[in-house]
Amino acid sequence: MFRPLALAALSAALLAACASAPAPAAKPARLDGATLDLAILETTDVHSNILSYDYYKQKDDPSLGYERVATLIRQARKEFPNTVLFDSGDTIQGSVIADYQALVKPVGCDTELGIYKAMDAMGYDGGTAGNHEFNYGLPFLAQVTDTAMNVDGVTARHCTGPKFPLVLSNVYSARDGQPIFKPWTVVTKTVDVTTASGQTMHTPLRIGIIGFTPPPIMDWDKRNLDGKVTVDGVMEAARKYMPQLEAQHPDIIVAILHGGLDTAPYTPQMENGGWYLAGVPGVDALLLGHSHTEFPGPRYAGMKDVDATRGLVRGVPAVMGGFFGKDLGIIHMTLRREGDRWVVQKDASHSEVRPICPKKGECVAPDPTIAPLVKDTHEAAIAYVNTPIGAVDHDLSSYFADEGNMTAIAVVNAAQIDYARDELARSRPDLKNVPILSAASAFRNGFGGPDDFTDVPKGPLTIRNAADLYFYPNTLSAVKIDGKGVKAWLEKSATRFNRIDPAKDGEQSLIGRMPGYNFDQLQGGITYTIDVSRPEGERIVDLRYKGKPVKDDQPFIVVTNNYRANGGGDFPGLKGDAVVLNAPDGNREVVIRWVQSKKTITTADLDKRSWHFAPVKTKGPVTFVTAAGKEAVATSLGLPVRQLRDNGDGTAVYTIDLSRR
Repeated sequence: MFRPLALAALSAALLAACASAPAPAAKPARLDGATLDLAILETTDVHSNILSYDYYKQKDDPSLGYERVATLIRQARKEFPNTVLFDSGDTIQGSVIADYQALVKPVGCDTELGIYKAMDAMGYDGGTAGNHEFNYGLPFLAQVTDTAMNVDGVTARHCTGPKFPLVLSNVYSARDGQPIFKPWTVVTKTVDVTTASGQTMHTPLRIGIIGFTPPPIMDWDKRNLDGKVTVDGVMEAARKYMPQLEAQHPDIIVAILHGGLDTAPYTPQMENGGWYLAGVPGVDALLLGHSHTEFPGPRYAGMKDVDATRGLVRGVPAVMGGFFGKDLGIIHMTLRREGDRWVVQKDASHSEVRPICPKKGECVAPDPTIAPLVKDTHEAAIAYVNTPIGAVDHDLSSYFADEGNMTAIAVVNAAQIDYARDELARSRPDLKNVPILSAASAFRNGFGGPDDFTDVPKGPLTIRNAADLYFYPNTLSAVKIDGKGVKAWLEKSATRFNRIDPAKDGEQSLIGRMPGYNFDQLQGGITYTIDVSRPEGERIVDLRYKGKPVKDDQPFIVVTNNYRANGGGDFPGLKGDAVVLNAPDGNREVVIRWVQSKKTITTADLDKRSWHFAPVKTKGPVTFVTAAGKEAVATSLGLPVRQLRDNGDGTAVYTIDLSRR
């Protein structure tokens, strides 16, 4: 125990020592007026497409794959003296390898996820979580990211996660209201700057990062998240945590948003809040995602306060680097030292998206270090998807799913109806007399390129064929609605098509902007006609159930997936409150078990085509794009379709005669 005198002497000695100690080194005065060229590299929506390989077609696919983006990353690091690398989410889900490591043979606590192995090999500086990070549940997410979430059902333990920080500011534990990930962090990079006198010198650059995910995850993944977490809008989270981040005095702040751009009036549920986030004071750069498109790019031309050529959103440099490992996003940022801080020179900054395939057939080579990291998992996934499950006596494809080919969709609808009928008979006998319909869409409809179609030839069926038929790891749900609701559902689906003017001379494109995965086609005794000459909301005519007109108050149960039942796609009347069945089984697993039970699927097992276009005689051709060389497929199905011209990239322009059925 110290005596008072001894304590006083010690205090005096400490003061003397402090007085004689050298003061902290000040930042060199010669930094004033210095310039810094910084390249912010971004990947997003990789969806665990680690390798350039199509597991459904069992062949290499050089048009995608993280292993080729890795090549672009290495090239960029050679080109630019100062780089940082971030990921904007939707990273761990979306491929056969992802499902294998999460659902088939889940990785252990001591094993790093394959996509994170690949990303760690490239040395990331940070990232955020997208909406699909939550698809496999919070326990799995906590494990593979090594995040101690204080959330019901999650066991706190140290596991093997990525070697870079993940930040997410707008998802909180329902237990304590705290973010389940760090909302923000500051990373430090040593960079080369050019002084006012022209010399090059090294100096640390402190980069603040803050992350955001789409608020509708509470609807899309309700089964995994309800009662366990809560979600804020991106602006509410920014107001909460930006002051904390700014208090750390970072040199620049990068907002990493798994979301795109939308200028509609802001709401806390906004899915693509990037435009509003760009207006938050203190945000110096914005990384985008989720929309599976590129920014800068023509899709955003004309958007208010957006430069879709230089890549500026409300004056802030921004980028969105494609999806599936097809592109690398780059923000070229120039900073100037003014006194004791770095200031972004927005007039000298711009963005670009670099594709792995600048031209058809001209793709960069894969980085040789990536494939060996996942060799065993890759081979195990191939063996798994080749497991036999049954057979089919006719071809199933989605090349003309928008024009009336329901062969692939009919398998999904039949499996869903049978499953729901059995489950509801057990769990909801009060609904036994309510007709059951099913809704499904063609997930592989060419959005990802000319090979992105379902194509299952008659003969043996394997698990990979089932995954080809049902691409996403959704779980099965069913909703109870009325005839008016069924019509509203179909009207929303019919917005897939542009309005066709019969009197127009030139070509008219049949397909509009709505994604193909939102073009639900209903079966189960329902029939209807789509009149594309009518305005949106008035296109569904002659709606019948078992030959009789559907009444507005007629009750129906529609089987779908958890995404749609809980509001995904913004379909009228589907906000989660109409759900009568939340199944524990995935839609894909339902299809697999149905095929196994049938052994061989015949046309007698499936509903016939449920809809047709209303006859419309057009003056000029009505066109659409699908894979080239498939006219014979359309002819075999009786579709009035012919190929007009080959685009030379694996796709072709076709025309459909809407006057014929």
